[in-house]
Amino acid sequence: MKNSELIELSAEELAAKLSEEKGQLTKLKFAHAVSAIENPTRITKVRKDIARLNTEITKRKAASASN
Repeated sequence: MKNSELIELSAEELAAKLSEEKGQLTKLKFAHAVSAIENPTRITKVRKDIARLNTEITKRKAASASN
């Protein structure tokens, strides 16, 4: 997910996407612990998406607090 896509989402959509990505990360970690998953770089990509979502949420909170 790109930053330009995140900017277009509303706050509720960001929160929903964040919880969805966290659930996906949990499933990937569990699957990788049980047996090696086919593409372990997916874990890294999901972690980076979560960081991007958190960054956008924090940026919006800071912008609303300064206004």
